[in-house]
Amino acid sequence: MRIACVHQGYELYGSDRSFAESVAALRAVFPSADIEVVLPRSGPIVQILEAHASRIVFEPLWVLRRQAIARLATVEMARLPVAVFRAWRRLKACDLVYVNTSIVADYALAARLLPYKAVLHIHEIPEGAMRRVLVGLMRWSHADLIFNSRATRAAFGDPKAARAYVVYNGVAGPAAVEPMTYDGKRPLRVLLLGRINRIKGQEVLLEAIASMPAELQARVEVRLVGGAFESTERERALAELVETMGLAGRVGVLPFIPDPSEHYRWADIVTVPSRRPESLGRVAIEAMAYGRPPLVSAIGGLVEVVSDGETGWHVPPGDAVALGAKLQEIILAPEAWRGFVAAGRARYEAIFSEPVAAAAITAIAAEKLKTTIARPGRAPAARAAETRP
Repeated sequence: MRIACVHQGYELYGSDRSFAESVAALRAVFPSADIEVVLPRSGPIVQILEAHASRIVFEPLWVLRRQAIARLATVEMARLPVAVFRAWRRLKACDLVYVNTSIVADYALAARLLPYKAVLHIHEIPEGAMRRVLVGLMRWSHADLIFNSRATRAAFGDPKAARAYVVYNGVAGPAAVEPMTYDGKRPLRVLLLGRINRIKGQEVLLEAIASMPAELQARVEVRLVGGAFESTERERALAELVETMGLAGRVGVLPFIPDPSEHYRWADIVTVPSRRPESLGRVAIEAMAYGRPPLVSAIGGLVEVVSDGETGWHVPPGDAVALGAKLQEIILAPEAWRGFVAAGRARYEAIFSEPVAAAAITAIAAEKLKTTIARPGRAPAARAAETRP
């Protein structure tokens, strides 16, 4: 059996980790399969994929990124036919091709020719012109679709010519929650972990802290952890903003690291103050796994992750004043949210843990493979070999 797993990234942010977990789940269920992983280039993700992939190949992918749209629509357009042909050839050679995220355009286009072999796993909520393009690609592909939240599915709409599923991302977490130590007698440790971009809301958190009375600002410590995608300018600008706002003594700007567990252990709460819709919110899930209540924007899939007033808190997106007010409540009344730790961990284990998602993903893959293997023209011996446990 041949399975190809295609991913547009190479780092270890949310969609990268979700992809690696899907590959691991496929390997666990199909231990003898030939699993080829396709990436655009080498990077930190390779280290965790090596244990599960038969091989990892690096090929140019035609990836629809907002910051590259002008180049893709002009000089890169000549490369698209070659990319689609390469994708079609891999689809033809494999029994199943699992494509992570909707922005891998060459595979979405090629899938139309062999849709019974393709599964697209969608992890983004696009807006504006990009939404129209990606929805069009999804419908064109006729591939089966996995959405990582109900919010993501609603953004794309129901496909007419394919099966669609909602499967929450499975997230690896610690064996048990980390003890909560915050009692109001020391500064509240607040973590924001994520890529530095227009969506994640680092500036909103800084404005929220700046809006608080000076005596409460002194009772907060913040870590902003992450980097910008191939842009040092955004990273420098964020560090400069911290200085300009006079928050250098309260806020640290730290680089992305592949394993963020030390930051979760340091934190008391985790903020996800996203300005625009998150398709799900992996950081909020990881926070609950570690026993760190998440404070999130009430937007997109984040409202499906965090139960407001039970496992964490919701605030309006982009509202620095509301975020600051909620932080003040958290600082002044730690006893009011002590129960969030256990409730969040229980929600994580029941809905968002790795085994729950892995079972769903592999069930979809197994059903898809039945369709492929049963098609006319395949040799009976091959069909028997591929369905043997």
